[in-house]
Amino acid sequence: MDVAVVFSRALAGINSPQVTIEVHLSRGLPGMSIVGLPETAVKESRDRVRSALLNNHFDFPLQRITVNLAPADLPKEGGRYDLPIAIGILAASSQIPINQLQHYEFVGELALTGELRAVHGCLPMANSTRSTGRSMILPRTNAEEAALIPDLAIYPATHLLQVCTHLTGSHPLAEFHCTHTRQTRQYPNLVDIRGQHQAKRAIEIAAAGSHNLLMIGPPGTGKTMLAERLPGLLPPMSETQSLESAAICSISNQGFNIQSWGQRPFRSPHHTSSAIALVGGGSHPRPGEISLAHQGVLFLDELPEFDRKVLEVLREPLESGKITISRAAHQAEFPARFQLVAAMNPCPCGYYTDTSGRCECTAEQIRRYRSRISGPLLDRIDMQIEVPNMTRQIITGADTGKRETSAEVHERVVVAYQLQLQRAGKPNNWLDNSEVERYCPLDTQQRQLLEKIIVKYNLSAKALHRILKVARTIADLAQSDSILTPHLQEAINYRRLDRLQRQQN
Repeated sequence: MDVAVVFSRALAGINSPQVTIEVHLSRGLPGMSIVGLPETAVKESRDRVRSALLNNHFDFPLQRITVNLAPADLPKEGGRYDLPIAIGILAASSQIPINQLQHYEFVGELALTGELRAVHGCLPMANSTRSTGRSMILPRTNAEEAALIPDLAIYPATHLLQVCTHLTGSHPLAEFHCTHTRQTRQYPNLVDIRGQHQAKRAIEIAAAGSHNLLMIGPPGTGKTMLAERLPGLLPPMSETQSLESAAICSISNQGFNIQSWGQRPFRSPHHTSSAIALVGGGSHPRPGEISLAHQGVLFLDELPEFDRKVLEVLREPLESGKITISRAAHQAEFPARFQLVAAMNPCPCGYYTDTSGRCECTAEQIRRYRSRISGPLLDRIDMQIEVPNMTRQIITGADTGKRETSAEVHERVVVAYQLQLQRAGKPNNWLDNSEVERYCPLDTQQRQLLEKIIVKYNLSAKALHRILKVARTIADLAQSDSILTPHLQEAINYRRLDRLQRQQN
């Protein structure tokens, strides 16, 4: 047989298109060429494959070997094509039977000894393979990750020889079966935070409705501690959400840890991060922080210290829940449905709202400090709260009031979240304009109250919708069918920065 066809997978964003590998042996000077937009790592496959075959006593054909990776206009990168190229050469030279190749898809990097090494992006490749009805042969170290995809036959191997004996039928590989269970992750507990009852109430509302939250307060008031405890309050992820989150980690440079299966991600990039670090990019686009935080929390501490141009890249993903990265050759789309939580000081020195009188910042310094955050970005943050200094009694532990645990708050959040799914199929933060009108109706008195607030603080239509969504979540936590006036008033109180800017002006 002079031509062999082997199936594999490429990566294009979170998708994994099929790659057909055609191996042709022809007359001519011995040599091997790979065509079909291969990058450097793919071109180097010829040396790895040749050494792996010779070291395992296979014949490397002394003919002209042409390897075509189709489709030709799809960029190919990484070492994942080593195994299918080696299998194609062996089949084309009649060293292994060719009749079984159509039932499998192959992926794996080869060592010079023929051992199989793990590749990244195995999860989306396995998900795409399932739709074809084929089985998958892959490195043993990737088996547990691929087994997250149900109804897919997986045959892991540790060496090229095992794959060959499986295809010849002499020593078939055992199908891999693994039942994944969600690990109980020990998130920081809300009970550790003393005082800050309003802030705790705010993160409960944010967790229940998937709302974006901005905390404003002096240093040392517990803003970071509150943000770190938010993932422990969020509802559990569905299987679809878990797969999406795991697939993004799988194609990233950090890879996917099976122990984090079903866990809400929490990402906290430093304020020196670039725009590309946040949204993703590269010649072969990789997901950024906003995609790695998909279905979880993106925490931006010291928000005004981020470069303003960097913060502006968050505006579109906060609305659409996805990010499209375009390059000259191709583009990639990554999901980015994250929950933004940010923290900032009220002024450059941090003590503007402190009653001790330590703040010496001028009005102009405070204005410049806050202007680092644009109005359009603030409009996309549903809740803006103040986190004040704690009293001496709370700091010293003299306050013996009852403090709720994360588990107690989590139970209320789950009940409110289920109400939202039953009503609209999504959390309140992701309601569109027509759904806001349908699910957040107000009576005449409530509309008059809202009109006064709009005029007083000069709120935009987007900010108005954010208030209504938060009010709807507050009503859900109270298990109320309609938004009541106290719910609306509480939602209005969570526009703290709007009020501060009005006072400053």
